[in-house]
Amino acid sequence: MTALSGEKILVTGAAGQIGLPMARFLAGENEVWGAARFRADGSQARLAAAGVKPIRLDLAAGDYGDLPEDFTYVVHLAAYIGPNPDIDRAMRNNAEAVGLLMHHCRTAKAVLVMSTHSVYRPHPDPAHAYSESDPLGETNAAFAPTYAMSKIGEEAVARTCARLFNLPVTIARMNASYGPNGGLPAYDADTVVAGRPVVTRSDPSWYSPIFEDDINEQVPAMLGAASVPATIVNWGGDEVVSVQEWCGYIAELSGRPAAVEILASDGGPAGAIADVSRRSEITGPCHVGWRDGMQATLQARHPELSTPA
Repeated sequence: MTALSGEKILVTGAAGQIGLPMARFLAGENEVWGAARFRADGSQARLAAAGVKPIRLDLAAGDYGDLPEDFTYVVHLAAYIGPNPDIDRAMRNNAEAVGLLMHHCRTAKAVLVMSTHSVYRPHPDPAHAYSESDPLGETNAAFAPTYAMSKIGEEAVARTCARLFNLPVTIARMNASYGPNGGLPAYDADTVVAGRPVVTRSDPSWYSPIFEDDINEQVPAMLGAASVPATIVNWGGDEVVSVQEWCGYIAELSGRPAAVEILASDGGPAGAIADVSRRSEITGPCHVGWRDGMQATLQARHPELSTPA
């Protein structure tokens, strides 16, 4: 499946970094509902302006009020990420919520559940390329100590619901998504422009970044790959890039010096390269190279800078 048209699609976490541009993209040819808590000022209005029907919803509460049940596709992006060590809260929001949502939307054609590269057990080699069959667990990053564990719980619940409801599911483990609306490389760009040092885990610190345009364009194929039992796939870009590389390029474009500092350990992996061969079979190649993506991101987030060369 290469395109979606005339469908009724629910996007959860639609006010977020990945959700807003994705909901806007899908709304071009579909009826899109965007569910979120809308805690940020203007977030609900931004969705409405993009042609998306916003609906305020706490997915973990289980009371979905007037939310329709007849969505043809569901893209579940909503996630709890935070420094709070409350594992019960994380499990309610990340694991239990996906089961409640899939039960509510069990007549859909397919569900795309967004997981994270953080579910993998850290490998000591920063250049290790994680495949979908690699071991899970033992990632407890200080900035989000319950995130990886609760996302593993989410995957387990989604896999069970796929079989229980005979509901085709794709579970996509996102790597480093980015674009004008945010993401790790975008936040590093902000840090360089602000004159502060970027902190990372190793030298080099590898990722498989993927630009928001490629993410949006790959959604139909990801939904088309949904199956029972669930399809598990890494979602990252085709190029392996280090934090040091993209910070150096940001410095070149912005004219601001880039300093990268190494944090001895924060509980996360030394590197985060995704083996994207399975994703490539599903979606085909990405179309935005990382340099073009970084330039577009920098220009959108920092128009005050002179136009990059």
